Formats: sequence, C-alpha cells, structure tokens
Amino acid sequence: MKFGVVIFPGSNCDKDMIYVLSNILKQEVVELWHKDRDLKHCDFIILPGGFSFGDYLRSGAIAKFSPIMQEIITFANNGGYVLGICNGFQILTESGLLPGALMHNNSHKFICKNIFLKTISKETKITSLYNDSAIKIPIAHGEGKYFADDKTLASLEENDQILFKYCDRNGKVNSEANPNGSSFNIAGVCNKNRNVFGMMPHPERASDLELKNTDGLTLFKSILENI
Repeated sequence: MKFGVVIFPGSNCDKDMIYVLSNILKQEVVELWHKDRDLKHCDFIILPGGFSFGDYLRSGAIAKFSPIMQEIITFANNGGYVLGICNGFQILTESGLLPGALMHNNSHKFICKNIFLKTISKETKITSLYNDSAIKIPIAHGEGKYFADDKTLASLEENDQILFKYCDRNGKVNSEANPNGSSFNIAGVCNKNRNVFGMMPHPERASDLELKNTDGLTLFKSILENI
C-alpha cells in the first residue's frame, strides 16, 4: 500500500509516522508538502500531528487553506481514505471533512501523557482488529476538547461514527478518565461514509516494541487488512 504523509510548516510528528509505516510495517510512503497539488497516486493519506502554522488563529484554521487540502478534500469526497491525528484531526474538522470542532482543553494547559481508550465503533477500516479491552495511547495537545452541538452528537451515535472514547485502565468510560473535557468523552470520529477518520491520541507513538507499547500498531494493521 502507498501512504502519503502530509507535512505543513510546524508539523512535528511526520517522521514518527513515516518510521512506523516504512520501517515497522514495510509500506511505501511518500512525503507530501502542503503546497503540493499532486497526491502522487497514494492509497491512503495521513495528516500527522504538530502545530501547523504555529496554531495561529485556531489549530488547523490556516492549514485548511494550503493547496494540498483542496486535493485531499476532492480525494476524500471521491471515497479516498484520510486519517488525521491530533493536529491532523483539527485540520479535518476545520476543512469540513469531519463534524465538530476541537477546542482548548478544560484545564487550558497542554497535556502530554498516556491515556486509555475504548473502541466504540469496530466497523471501520482503522478499528476492526481492536477488541473491548482498554488501549493505552499517548496524547499531546492543548486544543483536544472535542465539541459538537446536540444534534451532531446524536447523529454521531446513531450512525456509529464515534471511533474511540476516553476511559480508565479497566475500559470504563467516565468523566474522570476524560483528559480535556471532550463531549461524550469522544477521542475520535469518522465521517458518515467511513473513509475519513480523526483522533486526538497518537497511535504512532505506541507502535514500537522499543517503546514498550504497541497498542497503536493494531490501528495500522487494521488499515492494511481492510484496504
């Protein structure tokens, strides 16, 4: 499979993502600069984490105007697969490819730590290999609070578009396990067509035996098995 990893000024997780895809999973990977207008025939596009354009205005608000985003929007609208992680998730919501918005954490502080996730929808290309056990994945964000109006939240639940929720180590979803105040403890969602995915936690930082945690690797293996 050929993956494209998009790089914006301020991206800082692109090399982590490329390492997991190319070194660990042995897949073809190309770097896509934000000014590119060619997706280079990639099968799957990933928007990595970081601080695109310094997170000025709102996280992802400037990146959505980069030339490559128009290509990605067209690609996604034609059924192409796109995953945004952390800042990538923020860019996808700003671009209208995913519902809702990412706001400042309730604490108004940057949070960087391991958290636990419960897989809610197992019917997507990136979650099918997960079970009901809590998975440990790092977060690193200042604007990770997922917000949507009541109608959108109801639609997300009805259409099984919620990918992950924050939970405790035993898999129990509760407010105490929610690190940022996200609505419904949401940590990741997909679009109605199930080809665009966004999540705040960083699976690429939990995909190497050297890190003593491979819970994130299952997400990438799900992609390879299903696409």
